[in-house]
Amino acid sequence: MPSEQDVMNALNTVMDPELGRSIVDLQMIKDLAVEPSGKVSFTIALTIPSCPLREKIRNDAAMAVKALEGVTDVEIHMGAMSDEERKQVLGNSGQNLPKLNQFNHVDNVIAVMSGKGGVGKSSVAAMLAASLARGCQRVGILDADITGPSIPKLFGLPAGGIRSSEQGILPAVTGLGIKAISINLLVEDENAAVIWRGPMISGAITQFWTDVFWGKLDYLIVDMPPGTSDAALTVMRSLPVSGVIMVTTPQQLSAMVVRKAASMLDQLNIPVLGVVENMSYYPCPDSGKEHAIFGPSHSQEVATACKARVIARLPLDPALTEMADNGRIEDFVQRDMEKMVTEMLKEKKTGK
Repeated sequence: MPSEQDVMNALNTVMDPELGRSIVDLQMIKDLAVEPSGKVSFTIALTIPSCPLREKIRNDAAMAVKALEGVTDVEIHMGAMSDEERKQVLGNSGQNLPKLNQFNHVDNVIAVMSGKGGVGKSSVAAMLAASLARGCQRVGILDADITGPSIPKLFGLPAGGIRSSEQGILPAVTGLGIKAISINLLVEDENAAVIWRGPMISGAITQFWTDVFWGKLDYLIVDMPPGTSDAALTVMRSLPVSGVIMVTTPQQLSAMVVRKAASMLDQLNIPVLGVVENMSYYPCPDSGKEHAIFGPSHSQEVATACKARVIARLPLDPALTEMADNGRIEDFVQRDMEKMVTEMLKEKKTGK
């Protein structure tokens, strides 16, 4: 019959795929018991209840313990850490985050998120980065949408051509000096599908943070993938995210999915900096009247759910579509986006 220490030693080989640390080191193992019959039981307390890799962690733990001599049965219960336990293990200062390249210094990491695809996260992220660059900020943009990357196309950056150096992977640089990294900058054909499972996607996102030579940045904008599973969770747990800009559209369906994303952020104690309603209306070029093509706005409801405020309502604009399709997103100046960034920089300067 194995001892409790034997079981803990076996479980110490089981890694949390997101954090890259053992579940023993992360203090996830609770209520361990080894019966004379050889039955082993314990609880795995996840850092968040909705962890998308919970079954992988459970299966890896079961296999590790079953490999011990004398084990006849393994019973695993799944639980979740309390807020205090999570803070104690992960900390609030980011000391347990993956180590940033020693040549880099990033002041603010802002994620642009929705939870739903097709709402224009990438275009909002790109316009935000361009507006910040026009405001004399040093800006980078990390395309975390590994299976559906859009950033290179928006900025007119060709596939492939990314090189390595002693300082790390050298990002592409746009006309305004924005440093950019995306999986489509690493493949030779921008149309090639990236058919990867969750852990590989998570690993790539982490490498974009740790292995890229970002240098000194005032802002790193992260273009998030849709959903609240592996990839999104990797960003929130592996990068020191200062806050999130939530993107929605007027439809109630979009608002519902965004509220799911807001629920995830609430569990992770990450603040929503503001809500952007994209495709909010179409301004008639003849009369100037605003037409609600996708129905009435629900942005205030979303903002309330996110415990934030609406910081911009962006219209449907054919000029944006044309410039984005031609890789000239930096040439598009959107009035409300510029106003939003001006207020952001003013708040940063005053320390609010």
